Amino acid sequence: MPKKAKKTTSKAAFKAIARTSANAATKRPARELDGATAERIATALEVIAGHLAAAAPSPDAAESFGLADAFVWHPDGRLSAVPRVSRVEIGLLKGVDRMRDILIENTERFANGLPANNALLWGARGMGKSSLVKAAHASINRDRKPAERLKLIEIHREDIESLPALMELLRGAPFRFIVFCDDLSFDGNDASYKSLKAVLEGGIEGRPDNVILYATSNRRHLLAREMIENERSTAINPGEAVEEKVSLSDRFGLWLGFHRCSQDEYLAMVRGYCDHFGIKIADDELEREALEWSTTRGSRSGRVAWQFTQELAGRLGVRLSGM
Repeated sequence: MPKKAKKTTSKAAFKAIARTSANAATKRPARELDGATAERIATALEVIAGHLAAAAPSPDAAESFGLADAFVWHPDGRLSAVPRVSRVEIGLLKGVDRMRDILIENTERFANGLPANNALLWGARGMGKSSLVKAAHASINRDRKPAERLKLIEIHREDIESLPALMELLRGAPFRFIVFCDDLSFDGNDASYKSLKAVLEGGIEGRPDNVILYATSNRRHLLAREMIENERSTAINPGEAVEEKVSLSDRFGLWLGFHRCSQDEYLAMVRGYCDHFGIKIADDELEREALEWSTTRGSRSGRVAWQFTQELAGRLGVRLSGM
């Protein structure tokens, strides 16, 4: 027997119902309902229709996966396509060779349908953790057919509680997905980390086979020290409470640590950017200005190197194209 068509009610349909109800109301005798009351009813129904339509998941969200290689997840069930990802070429990431090779290998195995681990990239600020995730995604997709390309979906830290809903949407889709959360950490009494734990490992459904999670954080254990201390002070068994908190990071099978770069690595980053974008300047002058810039910033990192490159290019009138 043919399957019954699935009923869906669009926002336009809700509004049509609202207009019909309002029109019917205005046709009643004046003693029953005046014009002002009918207008209020119509307005209220429009508002209700808008809320109901927004709360319903987008029926064609899964069909949009072929339109782009990257998306941003919204907790109301929407996926926004990102036509052009803000990223740098993987060859421009200096001082992270070992982490780069490990992440590329893990991502390639996943793209080929082989077992791979969720990855936590943790460590010093500005050392290219999120840049490496985006660059690895682009590198793996470079020579793949459209149907075989990985999809990158970014979920914001504050939307982690909606992660199970995203997993449900991706489960069974004909593509493979990297779900990426940048700057992941938890503070205070935030309990949303439990949604992440269940998805990583331990939930009854678990992580879909076509999904892998990559996260970046400045913390190795993701949770603030005071959260662990609070659990220790209030728990019947303090050791078990601390173990529960620390176990969140343990559920990422792959840990990649990023540490502050040396002066030589910092200068290699600057020279790499200048060579790539055709910025012409004497090497001794470049070195002097780059070191002075890092001193004023109080740190050396890939982010500082890129910021210096932008300053130098702007001053010399060089356009940074091809990013």
